Amino acid sequence: MPVRSLAFMIPGDLEALTGGYQYDRRIIDGLRTLGWTVDVERLDGSFPDPTPFAREDATRRFAALSDGSVVMIDGLAFGALADEAAREQRRLRLVALVHHPLAEETGIDPRLAALLEQSERRALATTRLVIVTSRPTALGLSHYGVHRDRIVVVEPGTDAARLARGGADDLVHLVCVASLTPRKGHEVLIEALARLADRPWHLTCVGSLDRDPQTANRVRALLAQYDLSERVTFTGDLHQPELDREYDRADVFVLPTFHEGYGMVVAEALARGLPVVSSPTGAIAELVTSEAGVLVPPGNVPELARVMSEVIDSKGLRARLAEGARNIRDRLPTWDIAAGRMAAALERAGQA
Repeated sequence: MPVRSLAFMIPGDLEALTGGYQYDRRIIDGLRTLGWTVDVERLDGSFPDPTPFAREDATRRFAALSDGSVVMIDGLAFGALADEAAREQRRLRLVALVHHPLAEETGIDPRLAALLEQSERRALATTRLVIVTSRPTALGLSHYGVHRDRIVVVEPGTDAARLARGGADDLVHLVCVASLTPRKGHEVLIEALARLADRPWHLTCVGSLDRDPQTANRVRALLAQYDLSERVTFTGDLHQPELDREYDRADVFVLPTFHEGYGMVVAEALARGLPVVSSPTGAIAELVTSEAGVLVPPGNVPELARVMSEVIDSKGLRARLAEGARNIRDRLPTWDIAAGRMAAALERAGQA
């Protein structure tokens, strides 16, 4: 009989409204629906820079698991647990879930990035299997010495959604869904939109302002500098009904991100038939294509301003891209498909 029991180690608050935690929650629900027993082990929230207590707690949780258990560890913690994983690799069937490598987070000190890369490389060497959320991430792990036959891609699912109706006035309503962190590119977006102050637009930013207060303060300072504070709304984190309303009143989705593992919010925008302006990183280029959006190299303010001006100025362009998004929406994988692929991968790890 295949192993259908999993210990899933997750750092921090599983209910946090980020793409990574949403992925974890939906996979847990999907596996349980398929008849799996999933025990969630909550690790300390200090990862990926764990305190001594966090390491001791992780060590205790590993030690409490039965020999031969299949254990999946979210990459936010696993990349920092190289020593702990090495001690347990023969006793437990370790599986890493890598949304994107820790060292690739935007804005971190180069010395810290080097340490994280070294630690994650060592940790990944202990695994039976590595789960990633996109093909680009799978390709990137060759740099970490992970052979392709140990990697399985399990892309996120996307819920079916009603087509967005757009704004009810003469403004072009832009929506960006992302926590205010350096990686998501809000400062680039504000710099680009500052060049388009004469155009009829309003930007709504959905996402936490608390994860990186310095970034939030820099964005507010830019808005004050360019006298744009009245043209940008920050909602903070929103639960699904409120988020659905923001998508519904939007005309264009924009995310000038520097790096993504997959790009779940981009898929959510496509599911609502929204034109997309984003960056060709993670799976975004594969998701969007020129049919449904325009992709701008990360950090390129002049090019983003040029593209945004075209999208804002041209109702015809927005309509063409929205039609492309509607064509794509039915091809997006569901969460049932994602859970099935994850179950098959974990069964493989249990048999290894």
